Amino acid sequence: MGDFLTDVKVLRERARQEIEKGPVTAAYGADVDRVIAVLNEALATEIVCVLRYKQHHFAASGLNAEPVAAEFLQHATEEQDHADRLAARIAQLGGVPDLNPDTLTARSHSEYQTAPELIEMIKENLIAERIAIASYTEIINWLGDGDITTRRLFEDILTVEEEHAEDMVTYLGNMA
Repeated sequence: MGDFLTDVKVLRERARQEIEKGPVTAAYGADVDRVIAVLNEALATEIVCVLRYKQHHFAASGLNAEPVAAEFLQHATEEQDHADRLAARIAQLGGVPDLNPDTLTARSHSEYQTAPELIEMIKENLIAERIAIASYTEIINWLGDGDITTRRLFEDILTVEEEHAEDMVTYLGNMA
């Protein structure tokens, strides 16, 4: 075995220390309070996206609206799943998910934008997805190996956000 592995006895002793910290052990390499704050910003971002997609789903009208509105609803459901997963991770790290509606949009990376026309709704959703992609990519790079579980969570979410952006680009191309 390599010398880089901690002795089993030492691992066992460390596991008994500060057990109230749950999964945050001495091996955790990030600032847990900062990670929780970043997770709460992402949580706010996802909730704003849910609300925007839901509003667009119900407000979409016109000749080509039905398939796009259905896509908006699917995206809202997926964004809600992201929000739930982020909230669960916050709690797992010993934090409290911040769902305060009074400060939601201020903490969100993306904006809540309604639009009167279907094409504008698509553009607003594409802009929001691009913001999420850029910010989540930065978060993934910032986390590095300090918090692998949170990094993987953001990597999973990023994959879906990229798919959402691709969907919006496709709809824009079909409407041109």
